[in-house]
Amino acid sequence: MLFGFAVLAACAKPGVQAPDADVARFRYPGVQPSTLSLVTNIRNKTGKGAHSALIVNASEQVVFNPAGTWWHPQAPEQGDLHYGFSPGMKQWFIDYHARETFRVQIQTIEVSPEVAEQALELVKAYGSVPPSQCTIAISRILHQLPGFESISVTLFPSSAADAFGKLPGVVTEVYRDDSPDNRSDLGTFADG
Repeated sequence: MLFGFAVLAACAKPGVQAPDADVARFRYPGVQPSTLSLVTNIRNKTGKGAHSALIVNASEQVVFNPAGTWWHPQAPEQGDLHYGFSPGMKQWFIDYHARETFRVQIQTIEVSPEVAEQALELVKAYGSVPPSQCTIAISRILHQLPGFESISVTLFPSSAADAFGKLPGVVTEVYRDDSPDNRSDLGTFADG
């Protein structure tokens, strides 16, 4: 069990609260169809999940990255929720996490606009997440949504990904990158 907590330590960081003006300035509208995407960072050496995030594509597109370390000045963060999650930000988010030691699995499912809006409200209200509890937060949110009741609250990213993958209609993509680092040098990237 101690090993599990050491692996999940990748989810650790203090809370951030960007100004509301920045959130309004960089808001990115959602696109149809409405979707939810579970992002799981998987350690290549062990095949075990190390971190979870949730992309919500509703009236706006955001990423809930509980206790994560990713940031961008054009994706302002409030309580572990990043606004302004455009396609360019999504690519940067993937590139930040995919490296020689980790691959990124993204599982996407279409949902009704109502379910997407409910998910958006839940991630907005959740607030900052303590270290190593990224998947607990996401699985709690998912479990509250219609059609996602089968997803149990769990500490482990791989367990959440396995449960999410059993939902009908899930499309899974895996991203790999042999870069040795997290590309934090790309902090000035923006959609152009």
